[in-house]
Amino acid sequence: MWSYEKRLQFPVKIACPDARAAKVIITQYGGPDGELGASMRYLSQRYSMPDRRVAGLLTDIGTEELAHLEMVSALVYQLTKGLSASEIKAQGMDAYFVDHTTGVWPQAASGAPFTSMCFASKGDAITDLSEDMAAEQKARTTYDNIIRLVDDPDVLQVIRFLREREIVHYQRFGEALELIKSGLDSRNFYAVNPEFDPSPKS
Repeated sequence: MWSYEKRLQFPVKIACPDARAAKVIITQYGGPDGELGASMRYLSQRYSMPDRRVAGLLTDIGTEELAHLEMVSALVYQLTKGLSASEIKAQGMDAYFVDHTTGVWPQAASGAPFTSMCFASKGDAITDLSEDMAAEQKARTTYDNIIRLVDDPDVLQVIRFLREREIVHYQRFGEALELIKSGLDSRNFYAVNPEFDPSPKS
């Protein structure tokens, strides 16, 4: 059960709408390394995780990713709010506008729609946590690329906050992976799937 607090994890207050910025930032809403896929990844993986401490971590981070999804949504909405159709066209977001007006819809910067193929839940602790570490680095790289393209300080402070959280998540998943490995045979961590196979008898 979640308790929803009616405020963003980090404030989003955009003074100057810019559809060009919205067009690239939306990739962190529904793109291949975005917050929607991240939240679904972690909240799905937690069920079969053999260590309850790691399952709790996945719940915590998966929930935080939902908060990040809300922040990205607020960015996209505020960056397009009040723009005319001609301004949206001039700023290169006309194809999106045709389908969604200025509603927030999950897609990548390329226009590819969100798909559940963006995330994995394999039911193997080492596989899933390794995937999670890679996912956080890919998200961090995407935020780095957004920072290279956007110059609005109101936008950048939000993007930098989100980038920092990806680094923290990467570190937590690294610790979780070591915790899982500590309970396995150090000579071959991959001899069994700790989420499925019975522990080998000594």
